[in-house]
Amino acid sequence: MTLTLTTAPGDVGPVDGPRAFDDALDPDVRFALLGRLEVVVHGRDMAPTAPRALQLLALLLLRPRQVVPTDTIVAELWGDRPPKRARAAVQTHVYQLRQCFSDLGLAGDPDRVLVTRAPGYALEVDPARTDLHAFDAGCREGRDALAEGRVDEAAAQLRTAEDLWAGPPIANVPPGSVLAVESVELLERRRAVRSARIDADIDRGRHRELVGELSALVLAHPLDEGLHAQLIRVLGRCGRRSDAMGVFRRLRDVLTAELGVEPGDEVADAYAELLTLGADAA
Repeated sequence: MTLTLTTAPGDVGPVDGPRAFDDALDPDVRFALLGRLEVVVHGRDMAPTAPRALQLLALLLLRPRQVVPTDTIVAELWGDRPPKRARAAVQTHVYQLRQCFSDLGLAGDPDRVLVTRAPGYALEVDPARTDLHAFDAGCREGRDALAEGRVDEAAAQLRTAEDLWAGPPIANVPPGSVLAVESVELLERRRAVRSARIDADIDRGRHRELVGELSALVLAHPLDEGLHAQLIRVLGRCGRRSDAMGVFRRLRDVLTAELGVEPGDEVADAYAELLTLGADAA
């Protein structure tokens, strides 16, 4: 599975299509999204502090070089209670963000960075300036390596991508309805990459090294069947069949009590492998 940015309903795609892109920002400017939203210049965070400026910047950075409709911005900033002159208010916030770029010396011509283009606005910055771009690239390379059986390379690439995360995405931004959805989607992508990296480490035979990490994860996510299946596998392959059986029983009890369902195929397959290991040992 390739990890890509989603586009909200009504948004349009890249402004000019794929091409080599030189933006108007200072060459040292970088943007962090995988943790606090930061505008990093020479090691210093120069992000705006006003809540709505942060919301607008986050929304635009999650869709670099894509037009974000004014209606989407209004929905993010004010939800279902927009001001009477919402579009004029958006224009004011756009102007203030441009002024911020100029005042901080990040761009000589901020109108070339934050551009007005129907039906809204686009942040004309190279996506490679963001940690999210590096995360996506690492995910693609890691998944390709895993699919081709290069498990050592896959594990290294995926762990490097994981290590770009410094906490929940855009953690210092008060999210509206649009950014709340984006944050959930980003966290799901983080979870998927962690799962793929653990699979790669299992294929590398690093079962004992994974027990502690997976044990902590299942405690934090008691309904995540994928994590439980991975823990059952590594415990079984470490010779800890009784512990693995206990993980399975506890998960089944929680699922039946809280959701009224039995464990799914992923857990069932791990349990079947566990029984096979037990039969082999006998």
